[in-house]
Amino acid sequence: MTDRDLTGTGTAEEDWRASGVLAALPRTRPDDVRPAGRVVVLAPHPDDETLGAGATLAAWARSGAPVTVLAVTDGEASHPGSPTLSPAQLVERRVAERTAALDRLGLAGAPVVRAGLADGGVAAHRAELADLLADLVAPGDTLLAPVPGDGHPDHDAVAEVAAGAGVPVLGYAVWWWHWADAGQLRPGAVVVEPDAAARQAKREAVACFRTQVEPLSDHPADAAILPRPVLERLVRRDEVLWR
Repeated sequence: MTDRDLTGTGTAEEDWRASGVLAALPRTRPDDVRPAGRVVVLAPHPDDETLGAGATLAAWARSGAPVTVLAVTDGEASHPGSPTLSPAQLVERRVAERTAALDRLGLAGAPVVRAGLADGGVAAHRAELADLLADLVAPGDTLLAPVPGDGHPDHDAVAEVAAGAGVPVLGYAVWWWHWADAGQLRPGAVVVEPDAAARQAKREAVACFRTQVEPLSDHPADAAILPRPVLERLVRRDEVLWR
């Protein structure tokens, strides 16, 4: 696993568009990539499932796909040094935000399994996560997990565990769009084209994560984790999955 530079605003969405790499990918509809069985979504932090594949999940939910969310961490380390919210308070807020977001996606009834691993420390607990996943998945399940090399250490650790689970995996990206040069794309990508209702559901779900998309205060440690240039990449019209 390689630590990437996830600071600043990253590669601009307009640069990704100008590169032509997205336009050159094969295109499909959510139902065409919907697994036949249950989808188990691996979310390293509250919001990753929404940011990476929220519109696709909304479309799948509408068509009746069974979905379970494995919440790997509770996101307590998003604002180190915050004078406004303690790690415990962040957990409370972020868990509530995820609940609201899943409701917007049409997944209010989806089971959420909280692993409670340390935010920022998943790599040290890969064996524990693998055991939990082995108990959770069944034949016929498909995992929806961070794509290998997404760039955040927790995401990369989750991707590694998912790859060893013995069931099919679809990949989504959150931080790849940030650190990678425009046009640099892992093979196997496909553009998924959700309809307007699914895209709107994702926008509403993303807005639920107020601790991440808005500053907690004017203090530097309370800055938004997902400022507008970052969100522009994550709420683009289409989504990209890897298979």
